[in-house]
Amino acid sequence: MRASAEPLDMPTLPQLYEEDITVLNRNLDQLIRSTEASMALIIDKGGFLISHRGEAGDIDTTSLAALAAGSFAATQTIASIVNEPNFSSLYQQGEQCSLLVSDVDEFCLLAVVFRAGLSVGAVKYYAAGTIRSVATQLQVAVQRTPDGGLDLSLTNLADTSSVFQRRTA
Repeated sequence: MRASAEPLDMPTLPQLYEEDITVLNRNLDQLIRSTEASMALIIDKGGFLISHRGEAGDIDTTSLAALAAGSFAATQTIASIVNEPNFSSLYQQGEQCSLLVSDVDEFCLLAVVFRAGLSVGAVKYYAAGTIRSVATQLQVAVQRTPDGGLDLSLTNLADTSSVFQRRTA
């Protein structure tokens, strides 16, 4: 078990271009269509919202991203305590809606908000394909700029959406 005083070693998010976000959004849109989920988010493991699709309504997606990442990190610590190398997902079931947070890779998480009446098994099934596609796109970004990365915690931004836009000349 990792000592609690040890700092977390968080990989730096690869540099993402507008084209990367377009691919990620396309995958989130497909997941929402396949599962009838309300919303899907890609979250940096530090808790920063990378992208989201679907109907957010009055949901504060920035806070949801931070809290989902924190919950997932806590779940990983619990896994360590019970000698499990990795819990790959976290499921929160509510009366009206549910939340599934899944590990994508060393950089990101996928969070899916869906009606409580929907099958978590179906959401997990379709999320697995989305996870593979998102991880693949993140690897494309890593390979494109192996030494380029972005530690969003150093930017001190509450809203990271402006970071992932094409710069105009």
